[in-house]
Amino acid sequence: MRYARCMDSQTLSAVGLIIVAYLIGSIPTGVLLAKATGGVDPRTVGSGRTGGTNALRAMGWTRGLAVALFDGCKGAVPVLIAMYFAAPDVVLALCGVAAVVGAWRSVFLGFHGGRGVATGIGAMFAIAPLVVLLAAPVFLIVIGLSRYVSLGSLLGSAAAALIMLGLVVAGIIPPALLVFGVAGAAVVWLAHADNIDRLLHGQERKLDFSRSQRS
Repeated sequence: MRYARCMDSQTLSAVGLIIVAYLIGSIPTGVLLAKATGGVDPRTVGSGRTGGTNALRAMGWTRGLAVALFDGCKGAVPVLIAMYFAAPDVVLALCGVAAVVGAWRSVFLGFHGGRGVATGIGAMFAIAPLVVLLAAPVFLIVIGLSRYVSLGSLLGSAAAALIMLGLVVAGIIPPALLVFGVAGAAVVWLAHADNIDRLLHGQERKLDFSRSQRS
């Protein structure tokens, strides 16, 4: 009976941490920053998404990068909270996934949001920073060569999952953390469904490095 109560307590704690992770991930940083600084609401520009790339289009590089940074924190903080409470590895992974889902389907925006990429990077940095360091070149090189942020995000997330698998096989990180590598990448790909369609039809919008966006 005592063991059952302990298990119930652990399950409730895990569920609570995952819900908190989703709510933190749901914080609409792009919209909030636009309102706080008098900027253009990213929901009215480009793809209508609220993440860093569309915030860059709506408000310029400085605020766009700020949104990306805050979105990264939305992924890292829930995982760090779970670590503080000594949650099992699988719960850490699920907290990361929940944060990415929140960034994509925010409860505060009628289940609208961004693509979850920056939030996923932040969660991965807290869970397995080596994966971020190894996958970052794929993300950056693809964007630099193609100017498609979506393509860089898709290939970077896939690379992160494969790298994580390799690190698990090598015994460098616990197998339970692979839940985040696979599920997190899957969420990012689902969030990019419309981008994938535009890429396949040659209609995806490129990131313009040569001209400044809105200030």
